[in-house]
Amino acid sequence: MLSRAATKTTTSLVSRRGFHATRARMSSPYHYPEGPYTNIPFNPKSKWFGLGYWSFMATGFFAPFGIAVYQSYKA
Repeated sequence: MLSRAATKTTTSLVSRRGFHATRARMSSPYHYPEGPYTNIPFNPKSKWFGLGYWSFMATGFFAPFGIAVYQSYKA
């Protein structure tokens, strides 16, 4: 009986909440563009993206090996 009353109260509170479905105003200084590729800090459609991407990945992969060789020759 107690749980039925709690459920009824919870559902009535949720149904009374007034969510607005209005569009964001574009004149607001806090609104950013939406859509694909707008939330990343680089342009994947540029001419040099592939080269930059694979150089970044290669550097991250081979850096530990280069550091290990350096440490081995240093000792």
